[in-house]
Amino acid sequence: MQDLKTRVNEYIDELHMQVERRQREDGAFVFCFEGPMMTNSFFIMLLKAVGDPDQQLIHQLAEAIHAKQNEDGSFSLYHDQSGHLTATVQGYCGMLASGRFQKDEPHMEKAAQYIRSKGGLKDVHFMTKWMLAVNGMHPWPYFYAPLSFLLIPTSFPLHFFHLSAYARIHFVPMMIALNKRYTSHAVFPSLAHLDENMSKNPFDWFMAREERSTDHFLMYMRSYTALDSRLDFFGYEAAKRYMFDRLEKDGTLYSYLSATIFMVYALMSLGYSPGHHLIQKAVRGMKKLVTSCQGKIYAENSTSTVWDTALVSYASQKSGRKREDPMIMKSFTYLLDRQQMKKADWSVHNRHAAPGGFGFSHINTNNPDCDDTQIVLKAIPKEYTPLQWKRGYDWLLSMQNRDGGFSAFEKNQDHFLLRHLPLESAEDAAIDPSTPDITGRVLHLIGLEEKDTSSPTILRQKDRCVKWLFDHQEKNGSWFGRWGVCYIYGTWAALTGLKAAGIPSSHPAVQKACRFLKQIQLEDGSFGESCKSAELKTYIPLPFGTVVQTAWATEALLQYEKANSAAILKAVSFLVNHHHTEEAMYYPVGIGLPKQFYITYHSYPFVFPMMTCSTFLDEMRRIHE
Repeated sequence: MQDLKTRVNEYIDELHMQVERRQREDGAFVFCFEGPMMTNSFFIMLLKAVGDPDQQLIHQLAEAIHAKQNEDGSFSLYHDQSGHLTATVQGYCGMLASGRFQKDEPHMEKAAQYIRSKGGLKDVHFMTKWMLAVNGMHPWPYFYAPLSFLLIPTSFPLHFFHLSAYARIHFVPMMIALNKRYTSHAVFPSLAHLDENMSKNPFDWFMAREERSTDHFLMYMRSYTALDSRLDFFGYEAAKRYMFDRLEKDGTLYSYLSATIFMVYALMSLGYSPGHHLIQKAVRGMKKLVTSCQGKIYAENSTSTVWDTALVSYASQKSGRKREDPMIMKSFTYLLDRQQMKKADWSVHNRHAAPGGFGFSHINTNNPDCDDTQIVLKAIPKEYTPLQWKRGYDWLLSMQNRDGGFSAFEKNQDHFLLRHLPLESAEDAAIDPSTPDITGRVLHLIGLEEKDTSSPTILRQKDRCVKWLFDHQEKNGSWFGRWGVCYIYGTWAALTGLKAAGIPSSHPAVQKACRFLKQIQLEDGSFGESCKSAELKTYIPLPFGTVVQTAWATEALLQYEKANSAAILKAVSFLVNHHHTEEAMYYPVGIGLPKQFYITYHSYPFVFPMMTCSTFLDEMRRIHE
């Protein structure tokens, strides 16, 4: 046992050394935020569309795409997926548009054959179809989106701000270009060899699998079109104002690469030239999102710098670094400088709260979220800066939903009608409901801060959080995580939150959750869950364990199980004694959008094992006290 504790301490020191090297002079810890090849592909097409002369960058982005291609020509979103149609179309079109590769090269022919074998372009995600359409590679659908929807007052039962923040920021530029039937003036290669009969049917286009007549749908849309014609000018002006009011100082829209790409096409569809200063500033801002990721050039959809810095700072302190350590102090300065002190979109559904939250990206000033806010507040002790800390805490508590849970970006964003939008992934993209992972982590913070004294109001908030988690536990004892993969993630967040809130080990929900985790542990002590869990909404194991998921599951068990139990000792041994494979280290365990956008957070293999191992040592000390 002593040998294991010694090895755990050595492992923590190794992790400390790894993360320390990543700190910049300004205090930030910088790691790659790696999603699918969609970003490289879309950015290549955008650079070609605006006539950007940086051919070297375009070729590097294309070569990075090629490096991710499977042997059969397809592209996958995660390691245990044999191939994914939309990802393959993105990869193929990005490589083809770049000019770096020609369609008669063997790997390109393989990709084309894979696409044809899956039925061509009909079942490709509508965001990718949109990207192909603005570049003249796919026809637009028979569809019109009345932008007069933006003019509906927020006092109405259904209005534009009932859509989630991430849906709104993409929807506006997409619908402008769609309504204008815009096609880039740059010449892009034809995709007729992939699909000779590209569909204009809106149900095909938007992946709406509804058994109803398109005639009725088109008649319905025409009535809206007639209405919108009288408000046309005002709708487009509102759309432009919506985008311009949410530009970051680097020219990006909401700090997202994807939204900024869509905005540039929207502006060009409204008559802005590629040389216009807004477009050129946006392009320069997007180029700043291009980074090196495991030796390959990758266009991040955003940076994750605030998130990563807070996680590293919190994990480092939890595992023994003192607040006075220069590394820690610099992280405080960096994080506090990014507290958001202006009212933004979140205030539409939370009018009376004062601002004070934190966002995900270092350039984000418009979109704070509950998850980043809770981890920043855990990283920075409230005694360090009491007023700023309290502003953040008060803002976070004000974001509790009417159902008692917490969601990511905005409050009470769960309109029942929007769950049934005829769009693929509408339930995951159009709304922003309470989730077990975010509710659990906010509860964890409340529990840590309210151990001794608490106001009756905050106690009621805590109790509602607890009740929400109990009400949303799965039958197998797990909780579903929306922003990470998936049942391990949600269960970790829920159990750590419940423990901090004072829920005892004897509670049936706790016992059930611990049983679930122990049942899914692999023979070598590890835990591994597939991204397929997010798609099928049921637990799907991996044939191998991942470092991050093992850390989550182990810390969850450590809340209620003895640290010297067989399950925990095996899991900790896996973390500290194994030579971990690339798969185990970098399997994508973050989720942007199920079925389309999974994330490899390159900070996670360091911060979460560090947290878990420090919890293990703390619990071992308690046993021997």
